[in-house]
Amino acid sequence: MKSLGLIFFFLFCVMSAQQNTAFDSLKLKDAKDLLVDDYGNIYIYKNKDFSFTKYDSVGQQKGKLMLTLPFKIQSVQNPLSIPSFSENAQELKFYDQNLNEIQTVNFRQKFGFIKMVYAEDLQQIWLLDESTKRLIQYNFREDKIINSYPFDIDFENVTDLLVFNSQVYLLTDNDLLICNFKGDKILNIPVHQGRRLRRENGNILVIGRNTVHLFQDRMLRILFEAANSQIVDKNSAAYFGIGNHKLYLYPLNN
Repeated sequence: MKSLGLIFFFLFCVMSAQQNTAFDSLKLKDAKDLLVDDYGNIYIYKNKDFSFTKYDSVGQQKGKLMLTLPFKIQSVQNPLSIPSFSENAQELKFYDQNLNEIQTVNFRQKFGFIKMVYAEDLQQIWLLDESTKRLIQYNFREDKIINSYPFDIDFENVTDLLVFNSQVYLLTDNDLLICNFKGDKILNIPVHQGRRLRRENGNILVIGRNTVHLFQDRMLRILFEAANSQIVDKNSAAYFGIGNHKLYLYPLNN
């Protein structure tokens, strides 16, 4: 009986930690990606119509992008300058807090075929040039290549890129691959349905379909899992998950 009581207590804690937000389910229909900034704003990407919409915490629309080609939002950690890369258009665009375009970087004239981009800051970006098999550090403000490294790896299945502390993190649906600047493999860790890489100060996070992992001590340690969610994300205060056209919030302190 004592063990049964502990099970009920655990279930109560888990259920009470999950909060169903008052978010219109129609806004979440066909959502393919979810991002959340530290101000509580919710961003929904739908590849059905290539739309990207920003809502406040109560579901009021604050901005919307409607593009003609698929694109990938890297991060909303700085909501004043949101980077978005389109492999089809070979362009990196930056958007402000209202999703108005503030800058475009076109890669067609200067590079071969760019497979993936990582915007390190407001001046420098890292590029995976698939046609020349190079990793390129590029200052787009000055239109200047800072470094170029031969990088002979399989670019085809790469879904995200992050560069930190002289190491290159490459994510696929099934693997987290860590390399040096020569393209030598340092570590390869299996990942289930990896979607996005994120750096939070000195920590590297792997955002999966319904999990958030921390890369630590050459391993992935699970921080959060919502088995019933189709998409998850986090900010500094909570984890978020979309499941059955509902948006759930899970405070970090629970």
